[in-house]
Amino acid sequence: MLGVPVKERDWVVVGGSREELLRLRYREVGRDFPVFLHPDSHEEYALARLERKVAPGYRGFSVEFGPEVTLEEDLGRRDLTINAIAQAADGSLIDPYGGERDLEARWLRHVSEAFVEDPVRVLRVARFAARFAPLGFRVAPETLALMRDMVERGELAALVAERVWQESEKALREDAAGEFFRVLRECGALKVIYPEIDALFGVPQPAEWHPEIDTGVHTLMTVDQAALLSPDPKVRFAVLVHDLGKGTTPRAEWPGHRGHEVRSVALIEALASRLRIPNDYRELALIVARYHGIVHRAFELRPATILEFMERADAFRRPERFAQALLACEADARGRTGLEARPYPQRPYLSAARDAAACIKPSAQEIAAHSGVQIAQYLQQRRIQAIADLRRQTQAG
Repeated sequence: MLGVPVKERDWVVVGGSREELLRLRYREVGRDFPVFLHPDSHEEYALARLERKVAPGYRGFSVEFGPEVTLEEDLGRRDLTINAIAQAADGSLIDPYGGERDLEARWLRHVSEAFVEDPVRVLRVARFAARFAPLGFRVAPETLALMRDMVERGELAALVAERVWQESEKALREDAAGEFFRVLRECGALKVIYPEIDALFGVPQPAEWHPEIDTGVHTLMTVDQAALLSPDPKVRFAVLVHDLGKGTTPRAEWPGHRGHEVRSVALIEALASRLRIPNDYRELALIVARYHGIVHRAFELRPATILEFMERADAFRRPERFAQALLACEADARGRTGLEARPYPQRPYLSAARDAAACIKPSAQEIAAHSGVQIAQYLQQRRIQAIADLRRQTQAG
């Protein structure tokens, strides 16, 4: 209906039973309720079901299924009206909750008051906002009000770390990834789930370098820029958390943030541990947080300092991660009001410097004739010279 290619079809079985599907050679795979795979197409077939809240958390549901459950009842347990539209095999639509109307009006609206029973739905709505914001979708006011009420009643405390990160990572892959965090902040959930990010809003930065001033605004601008520069969710996460330390700067020091890089590193480590974030995300984020200031000042640095930075960032053994870090730094530089289109020559310069230094390797004769310490010193000198030569060429160009 939106013109987006269909990747898969899931079927709801009405009026059927588990025994009937097994007799027809469907393979049962569901853990919490009966889901079956078609014997030939391997598409998913789930018995129509009802869910009732019986305990806290997103797993605290009692599931009922059977031939007496209607399609309308099954659709009524969905989160959003646009997700509560079914299509029959002949192509006709079954839309008891106005999903098509909301689709045309670009509303993300809850199906019923049962929405409040599952705290994961707060994350899902924010993720759908990130996915469909480029098409003009926004969260309906009454749905946002329900989400705020869920936050105020402490419902989000039942969320487990794995699910929070799962929804966050999916959102980071969307073209409007920043919208996920904007919606969470609008309903108050950001303060609960990502307090380190929420703490950035209202914290000023020097207007000379940050015309947008507010650190939280800048942070989400960098996510927007990262989404334009790269589809890589790790790059987007790195810019999301690169300035966390500014949220802990004493007010007396505002708008300056001396030493925020070190504080950011500690906060990222704690965040990654709390949400069990994968190591590849964590490691890239730590590099960007620790060294983004150095990258921005690349043309002011001595060749020896540049080499030292690249060694600490493990640029020679991990060139792909180094390239990701440079992309994140460019997004940081562009994530400022009025500077979104400003060139960022630091990235190609440091990329070329890494390549030039990486080409310097000792020969077999040098290895045989010198000690390890001598070779390391010689290699370092030649790499510094290679970076110095590149710098002169860059300045001359």
